[in-house]
Amino acid sequence: MNCEVSAFLGRHGFVQNVDVDEVAEAILYDMDQGLHGKKSDQDMIRTWTLPPEKKASNKSVIVIDAGGTNFRSCLVTFDANGKPSISELEKTKMPGVERELGKKDFFEQFAKNLDHLKDKSDCIGFCFSYPMEITSDGDGILTSFSKEVKAPEVVGSKIGQCLSDALVERGWKKPKSIMLLNDTVAALLAGAATPAGGNEYSSYVGFILGTGMNAAYIQPAMKDVKGFDKADVIDCEVGKFCSIPRSDFDREFDATSAKPGTFYLEKSCSGAYLGPISFYALRAAAKDGFLSEKLAEQILKLQSLTLIELDSYLHAPCNKENTLGAMMANYGSENDCKFVFGVLDAIVNRSARFAASILVASVLKTEQGRDPTKPVCIVCNGTTFYKTYKVIDRVKACLEESLTKKRGLAWHAVEIENDITLGAAIGGLIRG
Repeated sequence: MNCEVSAFLGRHGFVQNVDVDEVAEAILYDMDQGLHGKKSDQDMIRTWTLPPEKKASNKSVIVIDAGGTNFRSCLVTFDANGKPSISELEKTKMPGVERELGKKDFFEQFAKNLDHLKDKSDCIGFCFSYPMEITSDGDGILTSFSKEVKAPEVVGSKIGQCLSDALVERGWKKPKSIMLLNDTVAALLAGAATPAGGNEYSSYVGFILGTGMNAAYIQPAMKDVKGFDKADVIDCEVGKFCSIPRSDFDREFDATSAKPGTFYLEKSCSGAYLGPISFYALRAAAKDGFLSEKLAEQILKLQSLTLIELDSYLHAPCNKENTLGAMMANYGSENDCKFVFGVLDAIVNRSARFAASILVASVLKTEQGRDPTKPVCIVCNGTTFYKTYKVIDRVKACLEESLTKKRGLAWHAVEIENDITLGAAIGGLIRG
């Protein structure tokens, strides 16, 4: 990185190379606070479940995936050898996105969306990626909605119970079980249910780095915490963690966000926010005189910058078909190109190092990985993790340094096709 980029980032309090271990230690401390019932940024939600000890076989389960603008549903069937197949997949709009719905209408719409799966299984695995408190029977009490869903009467409801009642009203047999879980827990369960051939894992971590970000891991039993006499999968809600170094760009963007003063780690790391942070960084560079006059004028005319646009530039800075590439070709000097590339690369690199810190903390919490033949399985999901410039390579390099070289721990990062669907299916069968 050139001196100008370093000087600019330093002026605005942007830490170029976040210390992965320091951030991981801070996350670990906050995790322990939450597990012990003390004030913490992360929610540390108990799920009251563990991966099944045996493979599912000769069973079918209805799977629902609702956590954004889309509502997906399908049937997952496990054959005699435990091999899953997905059928009758349908996708429609998430209820409450297009208009506000009352509680009764909301669940009636859910039930209607499932007509094609009526009574095809008495077990339902429900990936519902909104803030909720998981109860010991596998249900979930919604604490708030996000992602533009407008159904305020649903907050405080037991989602599984309300859905079961709506299905019965629509002529279904009463489901034997409805298991609520979020996408990180589903990813974790998918890793446990579909290990790569010849591999055996000592524990599991689920990690999402896409539009948003979160992690889940298996917490061993804790003798010093009442009710934690058994191991349990924990949904961390790690995006809420706030004890991280922040720059002027982070603060400026945060002030414009829907919930300022919250979710600092997610806002510094996940795909929905890398574009806006880069936007404020480039504007600052233009105002500070680090860019040539003509390019600065064009940068200040920008209304926004997306992750796709900044990622396109990092992958192909000479491509005139992307927003920044065209701007550089028409108005920028060679030094401008190098400077902008350096700033954007630093922002993406920071995201990777924060992600690595989360994974280091999660793996350490499992207390496993000491046997190199039985690593901790990290199931990773999300386009930001896999597609954004050098993120996956940088995360793995940090894990190699922090977990393997420094601590002698074994880990294995895997990508599983349809992981959320398969994990939700496994969850549905755990209670079934």
